[in-house]
Amino acid sequence: MKRIPVLSLLAASSLLAGPVSAQDETSRKATFEAYGFAQVDLIEDFQRVRPDWNATLRPSKIPTVEGIYGANGETILSARQARFGVRGSLPAGEYDLAARIEFDFFGLGEGKPDAGGQNTIRLRQAYGSWGPLLGGLTASLFMDDTFWPTIIDYWGPAGMVFYRNVQIRYTPIWGEHTFAVALERPATDLDSSGGPALPPGIALAPRSLLPDLTAQYRLTQGWGYVQVAGILRWLGYDTPGAQTQTKGSTIGWGLHASTTLTLIPERLKLLAAVVGGAGISYYMNDATPDLAFTGSLADPRAQAVPMLGLTAYLDVYWSKLFSSAIGYSAAMMFNRDNLQAPDAFKTGQYASVNFLVTPVRNLMAGPELLWGERIDKGGAYGTDIRLQISVKYSFTSLDFWKPG
Repeated sequence: MKRIPVLSLLAASSLLAGPVSAQDETSRKATFEAYGFAQVDLIEDFQRVRPDWNATLRPSKIPTVEGIYGANGETILSARQARFGVRGSLPAGEYDLAARIEFDFFGLGEGKPDAGGQNTIRLRQAYGSWGPLLGGLTASLFMDDTFWPTIIDYWGPAGMVFYRNVQIRYTPIWGEHTFAVALERPATDLDSSGGPALPPGIALAPRSLLPDLTAQYRLTQGWGYVQVAGILRWLGYDTPGAQTQTKGSTIGWGLHASTTLTLIPERLKLLAAVVGGAGISYYMNDATPDLAFTGSLADPRAQAVPMLGLTAYLDVYWSKLFSSAIGYSAAMMFNRDNLQAPDAFKTGQYASVNFLVTPVRNLMAGPELLWGERIDKGGAYGTDIRLQISVKYSFTSLDFWKPG
């Protein structure tokens, strides 16, 4: 049997199991769990990335101007991946009333985030649920919450949908077939270059008028699962502070298909996903922007930027002790015409391979080799190669105490 990391189980169980229903409320018990992990990452970066993002590899943060962040080569020691969370449930009529709060230390603070171990707390999950109803901050329905290869880099593949969002969700069907819809917090990643000519001191700002609408369907079988999801968005901008408002809007949309297939039981899994649409970069792991301008300087028009994301990984379980993940991912923006600047993000590529060991339960360590590339609209590009060695110590209160 392969060893499944404790945190992987925690991440999957809260949303995939569906609402808990029971014929007899008295047969159910209250639950409580505190969980998390402490992790240290030793990173040898052979090039450079933007300094406030140097504890992970995001292609969009790779410079396309040589030397802008200094000479190549940097050693980074980081504890920012460390995580802590609590969750619990109580029988409440037909269903269990559940809640979860979780955070890590990957927030962006002032100065160097890891200086002196002073990391900014970042909220990852904060939601409650009762039967088919859920409200709060958790994985977007446009995202596949269980689609994550066995990697140790924090940010992960560039071309995958990965976004936790505040939402109100309704799941009328769960089990082998699961279907859910949600209204999610809107936001617009706006490329203001090439936009309308404005008076001094006035700038374009994103505008949100309607919530994002998302829907998800999943089929789960013994061989794995297939999931499809969709999103519809209202994207807008205006000019706060201007006497005469300049504003505009457009529609964003996206389709996302993902799967995890068991190729060899307990030995080999394939993770594959494709996403396409326009104006959906906010939901992507590493892409930008949602909205840009096309037309002419005299008559600019807001347009949702089309994009395509691809991800494919193999998880290999060599034995009870050793595992590997190898794969590739890309995020491709179809930039707008001459009104997007030459340094606008066009393509991000990401690839990695690792060899991890789990000598005892809740302890994982190993090296990971990563490669990334950024290409700008104007053709400039930059690459980065780094080696990361991590040690991760996981814990759960269930190892010491179980309610009831």
